[in-house]
Amino acid sequence: MSDNSLPRAVVLVSGGMDSAVTIALAREQGYQIHALSVAYGQRHGSELEASARVARTLGAVEHKIVHVDLRSIGGSALTADIDVPLDTDSAGIPVTYVPARNTIMLSIALGWAEVLGSRDIWCGVNAVDYSGYPDCRPAFIEAFEQLANVATKAGVEGRGLRIHAPLMRMSKADIAREGRRLGVDFAETVSCYQADDQGRACGHCDACRLRAQGFRAAGLADPTRYA
Repeated sequence: MSDNSLPRAVVLVSGGMDSAVTIALAREQGYQIHALSVAYGQRHGSELEASARVARTLGAVEHKIVHVDLRSIGGSALTADIDVPLDTDSAGIPVTYVPARNTIMLSIALGWAEVLGSRDIWCGVNAVDYSGYPDCRPAFIEAFEQLANVATKAGVEGRGLRIHAPLMRMSKADIAREGRRLGVDFAETVSCYQADDQGRACGHCDACRLRAQGFRAAGLADPTRYA
């Protein structure tokens, strides 16, 4: 049952560990959670199934999936017939970067927040243990918040929209520890870039390696199911 006395927050949920911790943090801070996932043409549907599990388990009052076909423009190993790099430390921005993905996702979240009368959008972007994506940096979040407040009716009328990125400066180990404190069941999450239909991880892509390193550094058992 939802408590309409609580402020509403739109929380972007990918199904991975970072967005799960983000939902838990928003809930802890007293928000009513409206979870939003984007089916953008990613390689597998298991992360969307995970996003539904995570939203339900962590108390979202609703979970919406919006479809956007980024596969039609390609340009990424996650949306085109390009191999996902395995067991490599590539220099520069990797081919798993999806052009404009976070901009598009936050824009959809912004629209829904206006409809809901919400002033708060939460996302799990991280600029410490990540793959070097330009849209995971503080400069991007700050710029998008400025955009939100000049591009919307809510912003122009002075109601002020805020973009919360609470994991921005946390390591994967920090995120794992915070999730444990908040009671997040990481076994329900899927981070792998090429998980199978059952959500089992490859263990070799960048996302898998960062996740596993995070649990090791935090001194926690890795609950990930591997293929």
